Amino acid sequence: MTEKKNNHTMSQMTHEHHMDHDLNMSMMADSEIDMSAMPMHHHGADMGMAGMDMNDMKRRFWISLILMIPILFISPFMGVNLPFTVVFPGNAWVSALLAAMLYVIGSQPFWVGARQELQAKKPAMMNLITMGLNVTFWYSIYALIATQVFHHHVMDFFWEFATLTVIMLLGHRIEMSATMKAGDATAKLRELLPQIAHVKHGDHIMDMPITTLKSDMVVRVLAGESFPADGIVINGNSQVDESLMTGESQLIDKSTDATVYGGTINGNGTLEVKLTTVGAQSFIGQLQQTLLTSQDKKSQVETLADRVASWLFWVALVFALGALIIWTPLRGFGFATNIAVTVLVIACPHALGLAVPLVISRTKAIAAAQGILIKNRKALSSANQLQYALMDKTGTLTTGQFTVQQLVAYQDDQSHVLAIMSALDQQSTHPLAQSIISYAQSQGAPTLSAQHVENIAGYGVSGMIEDNHYLLVSARYLTEHHIDFEPLNTDGSVSYLLNHDKVIAAIAQGDSVKESARQFIDDLHAQHIIPVLVTGDNEKSAKRVAHELGIEAIHAGVSPQEKIALVAEYQKCGAVMMIGDGINDAPALAHADLSVAIGAGTQVAQASADTVLITNHLPKIIEFIRLAKHGNTKQVQNLWWGAGYNIITIPLAAGALSFIGLMLNPMIGAIVMSFSTIVVALNALTLKG
Repeated sequence: MTEKKNNHTMSQMTHEHHMDHDLNMSMMADSEIDMSAMPMHHHGADMGMAGMDMNDMKRRFWISLILMIPILFISPFMGVNLPFTVVFPGNAWVSALLAAMLYVIGSQPFWVGARQELQAKKPAMMNLITMGLNVTFWYSIYALIATQVFHHHVMDFFWEFATLTVIMLLGHRIEMSATMKAGDATAKLRELLPQIAHVKHGDHIMDMPITTLKSDMVVRVLAGESFPADGIVINGNSQVDESLMTGESQLIDKSTDATVYGGTINGNGTLEVKLTTVGAQSFIGQLQQTLLTSQDKKSQVETLADRVASWLFWVALVFALGALIIWTPLRGFGFATNIAVTVLVIACPHALGLAVPLVISRTKAIAAAQGILIKNRKALSSANQLQYALMDKTGTLTTGQFTVQQLVAYQDDQSHVLAIMSALDQQSTHPLAQSIISYAQSQGAPTLSAQHVENIAGYGVSGMIEDNHYLLVSARYLTEHHIDFEPLNTDGSVSYLLNHDKVIAAIAQGDSVKESARQFIDDLHAQHIIPVLVTGDNEKSAKRVAHELGIEAIHAGVSPQEKIALVAEYQKCGAVMMIGDGINDAPALAHADLSVAIGAGTQVAQASADTVLITNHLPKIIEFIRLAKHGNTKQVQNLWWGAGYNIITIPLAAGALSFIGLMLNPMIGAIVMSFSTIVVALNALTLKG
């Protein structure tokens, strides 16, 4: 299914069997709507990174890198001059000046993240980084003053401070770039509403911004326009596209006392609607709030890296304070301070800060090559525990495009009646009309010409062919005009061909299952993931598709809110993947543990999902699940490498084994730290698709 354009113009040559199709919604994104009365929200990437701008992070990284390079050449490494270290009068002051500039520019993002973690009472990676940056920088300033002013040599850590700052900026830049910015789903929803409503004031019609609408106002909605809010029809007859709610293309008859919903599309008639709910209380408003709640819940999920960083933060703090307390009476405050600082420097998460971002970046690159765009890296961890795959029907398992399913000729031969239908539809651009024309061409039907073709509003089309008058109309037309006919037993859209009030043929058009769908379902079973069909379509249609694909669990006729409830219900038993393409799927996509939007679907669905399937080849999702599992394994391995260094070296730096004469040499600690970072990087690169 595709998004609809506001103020869409219906084809002059449409009829009801054409209007059963999903109207093209892709042009809807061109609308710019001011919905200040609706709930607004902007999501940050992760807790600790919210509010950060990618361009700002990029700029800070490059400036910090430029500042770091001279520091590496003029500052000692853990108190040792390396072969390339340049020593000149005042080099320590130059290092301090460059480090101060680096501190101001490079540490700001981590201060912001640390503050957010503390506000959430969950100190993790950002606090660990900030603690390391502040300890190395300010202790180095103290060391500079002590050495240069008071001539009491104290080892500085400008070298370590500079490398930590740049490595952490690099890691978080990689992580931010690995998360595709796909837009705000709630903003896409707002675009479904018109900017202006035709409000009735007595005998006059006044155009008003929809932000000014109130309950009990009467609005006029013309053919092809979207409804500005929820309401009750008080005058007129039409058909309404409610695929926003159901995901299905079947148009719904609306007349007096019928309920209509904001964002849905009026068909071929003009309706006067008395508004009942507007703004946040309307269907669109509630859908927005549901999306916000679901997305916020997922964005607050704590990752394994965050848990490891949180653990290391407290471990480092406890060991540093413990060392300060224990060593002060034994060796003096100066010695104890040096030990405590060494502990905190050793705790700096060089490798840990790169452990996850490098794997995520590699996973994203491989997934993109496979036709999957990753938007939310936090959802990837769910791939290891997936037990259920809930999926929409139309546009997901099926093509979402109507094709001819059955042609019955009661009189004349099939080729001739098909030629007549094709001739009547020649002047229409509607997808269902084009479907009949294409089918006629594929069947080699003769080419006929129709004259005096006229649209029968809400019913069908008529015209003259070979001096005979024909009608191609819906079953409703036959019923209302008391014309005898035998209905076709199908769940698709059926049109009947009439000649002199006699039904001479019938044609059924319906959605067809994607070629790749059967393999996809079989692959899910092989992965021990239970497929579940969840659709807004009727039960008959759902059972037909489920039976064809071998799906046992079926939920038909469900609303967007009911889809969320189903996701939550299945989540009680295990992790849930949701696959969909429509606006009605968006809340469920946002709520699921792992969600995949079909690339040909709506922008709302794509903005709500964790990943987007670009290729439209469903088995690619299975490849992605395997990739995500391998990526999770690599993340765990890297975290062990990154944290393992800290687990071993922090107690040693604090002097836990000093009673046997074993104290960690800062130089050795630095070498191990560097080795750990290299191992993490190389391990990430070994990830394969």
